[in-house]
Amino acid sequence: MDKVRIGFIGVGGIAEYHLKTLQQIEDAVITAVCDMNGDRAKEIAETFGAETYETVEGLLDAGVIDALYICTPPFAREGIEEAAAARGIHLLSEKPIGLEMEAVRRKEQMIRESGIIHSSGYCLRYLDTVQKAKQYLADKQIDMVLAYRIGGMPEVSWWRKMDLSGGQLVEQSTHQVDLIRYLAGEFDYVQANYEQRHIQRLHPEATVYDVGIVSFGLRSGALGTISNTSLSRHMGRGDVEFFGRDFYVSISGLTLRIIDDNQDVTLTSEMDFYLEQNRAFVAAVKSGRQDLVLGDFSEAAATLEATLAANESAVAKKTIYLAAE
Repeated sequence: MDKVRIGFIGVGGIAEYHLKTLQQIEDAVITAVCDMNGDRAKEIAETFGAETYETVEGLLDAGVIDALYICTPPFAREGIEEAAAARGIHLLSEKPIGLEMEAVRRKEQMIRESGIIHSSGYCLRYLDTVQKAKQYLADKQIDMVLAYRIGGMPEVSWWRKMDLSGGQLVEQSTHQVDLIRYLAGEFDYVQANYEQRHIQRLHPEATVYDVGIVSFGLRSGALGTISNTSLSRHMGRGDVEFFGRDFYVSISGLTLRIIDDNQDVTLTSEMDFYLEQNRAFVAAVKSGRQDLVLGDFSEAAATLEATLAANESAVAKKTIYLAAE
């Protein structure tokens, strides 16, 4: 394989991040795009030197791609991963990878059985600061985790519907949930409380919550909380904090802080995590090495399961336990 030929289904904002960084990777070439917005697809195709296709099947059957980026909203994923896997086309599926676990688990099984390279949208794993935190925490007993996703609301109508986006924890705070899993281990149970405090004043049709608190226990015995809001206009946070008897670790955006008896160190990454994620995926496809991918489809499924369990808990008003693998 000379260059990895890459296609895109869905060319909105998140896709554009990928497209721009893929242009910097010598072993990658963008060859095909498909989007329900034909004008947007044509614009992107002209910008990045690709061909446009009106249908998913048309793109997959054109014989012009080795790998596919799926950047559609979570409600618009039916059959895409399966169709690509059946054709031996490698996949990077943006988060969240779905809204219903049974369907996602079927996709996961087919993807694994196909033997294709598979990745997901959990780009923060590729930061050097996150890797340093993972190395530091590897032999530590984490006792408490605090996480935050505080900010505003995406200006797209589908995001305001629970049955289309899954809400903030599934669609945005999923990155913090994934970092908790990656650095501290698997979730055992979740207990969530959600409220609509302001959103219906602006959007009476909205069914998503705009304030949410999730309490959880990890299989390690550590306890934690995740605080979410999409109504904050003047302050934003995307942090995860890890506490042990003799240490404190914080990941806040690109900044890592480690405090223990011997150090108080703050490091800020200068990496472009989208570039690193895409470089790893292209290298994995070219070499056939799945191990180069830090967050595969199965990891994305496990993160989704934790967030959907929290949604279930908020509705049922009870603790939801996650099944052990």
